[in-house]
Amino acid sequence: MLSAKDKATEIVRTLRGHGHKAYLVGGCVRDLLLARDPADYDVATDATPDIVMRIFPRTWAVGAQFGVVLVPVGEGSSGNQEQALRSAQDDKVSGVVEVATFRSDGLYTDGRHPDQVTYTSDPKEDVQRRDFTINGLLLDPLNDEVLDYVGGRADLKAGIIRTIGQPERRFAEDKLRMLRAVRFAARFGCQIDPVTFEAIRALRSEIHQVSRERVRDELVKMLTEGHARRAFELLDQTGLLKEVLPEVDKMQGVEQPPQFHPEGDVWVHTLLLLDGLPEKASPTLAMGALLHDVGKPPTFRVAPDRIRFDGHVEVGVKMAEQICHRLRFSNHDTEQIARLVANHMRFADVQEMKPSTLKRFFRLPRFDEHLELHRLDCLASHRELSLYNFVRQKLAELPAEQIRPQPLLTGDDLIAMGYAPGPQFKQILAAVEDAQLEGRLADPEQAREFVRREFP
Repeated sequence: MLSAKDKATEIVRTLRGHGHKAYLVGGCVRDLLLARDPADYDVATDATPDIVMRIFPRTWAVGAQFGVVLVPVGEGSSGNQEQALRSAQDDKVSGVVEVATFRSDGLYTDGRHPDQVTYTSDPKEDVQRRDFTINGLLLDPLNDEVLDYVGGRADLKAGIIRTIGQPERRFAEDKLRMLRAVRFAARFGCQIDPVTFEAIRALRSEIHQVSRERVRDELVKMLTEGHARRAFELLDQTGLLKEVLPEVDKMQGVEQPPQFHPEGDVWVHTLLLLDGLPEKASPTLAMGALLHDVGKPPTFRVAPDRIRFDGHVEVGVKMAEQICHRLRFSNHDTEQIARLVANHMRFADVQEMKPSTLKRFFRLPRFDEHLELHRLDCLASHRELSLYNFVRQKLAELPAEQIRPQPLLTGDDLIAMGYAPGPQFKQILAAVEDAQLEGRLADPEQAREFVRREFP
C-alpha cells in the first residue's frame, strides 16, 4: 500500500513526465527534515490549473483563481466529487493532494486572499509569497534534493521562526500568521526572530480582522499539539493573549490562598495545568483546562480568614459559554466545556457523596474528561491525588449496570398504580432511582411498595 509521501511523489512524477517542474512544498518538507510525519502533502508546479486538470481528469479547482487544484489519491479518489471532498476534509492525506501553480501575489485587501495572482515558471519567485522561512522549502522527492531560496534550512536548524521578507507585509497579507508564528514556535521549540516578534507586537490589535472561526482553530491547535504552556506564554509576551482571550489575560496577578495553591497566582496555576495537557488532548478537555478557573478574577476577594472566590464556578460557566460562543464553538462542544468548568470543584466532595449522588456524578457525559481535568488540576497545585485515586477505585469496583441501571418504574407504571400524571411524577421517579442507586430497591415490586409508602 502506498504511503502518503508515495502518493504525492507519484503526482510529482506524473507532472514531470508531462514536461513540468514539480516539487513537494511547505509544511511537509519542514516535517520531513525534522523527521516528523507530515499531516499532509502539498505540491507546487509550473503547470497552470487547466493543465493540471487535463493531466489528472478527476480534480477539483476549489481554489483555481489562486492556482490551487485538489488531486484525489488513494481511497479518497473514488466516488463522486461530494464524497471525495468529504473524505478530503476528514483526512487530507488519504483524500487529496493540493497542487498549486507557482505564482506571485498582488495586494491582499481582504487580509487573507490576494486580489490578483500572476503565474510564474520560477519556484524561487513562488516561495517568496509564503509565510515563514521554515515553510518555504521545496523538495524534489525523486532525488531528495532540497531547494532553499529563503534560508529555511538554517532557521530550522537554529530553531528560528522568521517571516519570508518583511514581517509587516507577510502579516498584512493574512493577520492569522501572527498566531501561526506563536504556534509554530511552541510546537517546534523555536524562538521567534526579534524583527518578526516586534512586528507581531506592533500589529497585534489587527488580529480582530481575522474570522473568529480561524482564530478558534489556531487556539485549539496550540492547546492540543503538546506544547500548550509555551504557546500561551508566547501569546502573553506578544500581546496577542489580551486581544484574543482577554478573560484569560486577566488571570495574571490574581493571588490564590497559598494553603491550597502554593504554586502561585491563577495564571501560574493555569500555565502549569496546560503544561500537563497531553498531545492530541480533546479540544473540549483542552478548553476546559484553560477556562476552569476563568471565573476567579472577577470574584476575587480577601476575606478575614483567607483569599476567597465566592461563586467563581457559576461565574466561570457563564464566561466560558460566552467565550465559546464568541469563538464559534459548536453547541455540543460548548456544552461539554461548560460542564467541565461547572463540575471541576465537585471532586472535593466525592468521599462524602451518597452512593446515588456519586453514581449520578459518574454519569456525566464524557466523565473521563472530568476525571482527567481533576488530575491535571491537582498536579498543578498541591499535587495530592487521593480523591482522584478514590474515584478511579470506585469506577473500577462499580459495574456499568450499577452506575446506569435500567429504571425499576416508569410513568406508565405509576399510572397503572392509580397515580394521576403531573409534576409529582418527576419527584417520585427520582426518589425511586435514588433508592435503587443506593441499593435499597432491587426489583419493580419493591419499588411499588416504596412508592405506596413514601407517596401515599
